[in-house]
Amino acid sequence: MEYPALMNLFEPVVDVKKQHKNFVSILKKSKEADRQELLRWCEGFPDRDKKLVIEFQTTFNSSFWEIYLYAVFSEINLQMDWKHPTPDFIVKYNDRKIVIEATIAAAASGKTPEWEKDLSKAPPTRFKKMNIESIIRLSNSINSKCRKYNEKYSKLEHVRSNPFVIAVAPFEQPHFNLQCETPIMALLYDFYVDEDEYNDNPHLYPNGPPDVSLGFVEKENGSEIELGIFENNSHSEISAIILSTTATWGKVESMSSFAGVRFINTVWWSESDKEPLYKSSTTDNVEENVRDGLFVFHNPYAKRPLDPEMFNHEGITQVFVDPKTKQITKKRNGLFLMHRQSMNIGVK
Repeated sequence: MEYPALMNLFEPVVDVKKQHKNFVSILKKSKEADRQELLRWCEGFPDRDKKLVIEFQTTFNSSFWEIYLYAVFSEINLQMDWKHPTPDFIVKYNDRKIVIEATIAAAASGKTPEWEKDLSKAPPTRFKKMNIESIIRLSNSINSKCRKYNEKYSKLEHVRSNPFVIAVAPFEQPHFNLQCETPIMALLYDFYVDEDEYNDNPHLYPNGPPDVSLGFVEKENGSEIELGIFENNSHSEISAIILSTTATWGKVESMSSFAGVRFINTVWWSESDKEPLYKSSTTDNVEENVRDGLFVFHNPYAKRPLDPEMFNHEGITQVFVDPKTKQITKKRNGLFLMHRQSMNIGVK
């Protein structure tokens, strides 16, 4: 079934030399069902500045992330206000406006971008170096949007008195999808889960990987990034951070009506069992939806807090911290998607 859309994402409008590698890869004939699924996601999404299609075809990830967010907000029945050209989203919940600005963490200049992942090599088994890189890139993206809010958005009448949320997606390196919430938890709450230490000395940690306070991480130029930005009022203009590491083309594939055989291996967190649940599915019985894998991290020092009921939906994890005790609480409804890997093995 084809769905109407206000923009034709897949009709090339830029020279082939300028097309992003991810865009080129999804133009294959075998991806037709997947393309139709993405068009379903963006049904009714207006291209307000007439640039989204061009950016989708040339830079891809930031536009894909905006389309994903639109699909989530539509799925949970949030009304969207398009009267203003900026910020990216103004949604309404219980008669209150929520301002949401989208951004991504991209690869640093000179670093390997995510689309150049070497599929012939096994996934990494050491994570700290990867996680620190992600922390640095997430910090840059979030602070950039904070500056934009303070210098521009906060002066706009439709923004200044409403909660401000930054929605960030980490596309900063190959295998970014393996990080789940580890880097962002360190950046926001100085809570780092040390998987490498556990893998090196599992006998010392019968309850699983230890959590540690890093305090800061160091950039290659020697400058330091302080962690725990939601442990004080330094970023009180931010009401919450939205993040997902599963909002990738793999989600499109898992939800599409692909007319073939596609194996999808997923790892879910079972809150009732307090342990991961591994699933192997095909496109005939996959149960993933657009919300699965989404995080909402609340800022306990926010000037304008976000109502948690807004994201109280199955598949979404909300994270809270008590500013007095520093106790972290995660609220989930049902299973939570942590990782996904899909593989096509034939077409019917």
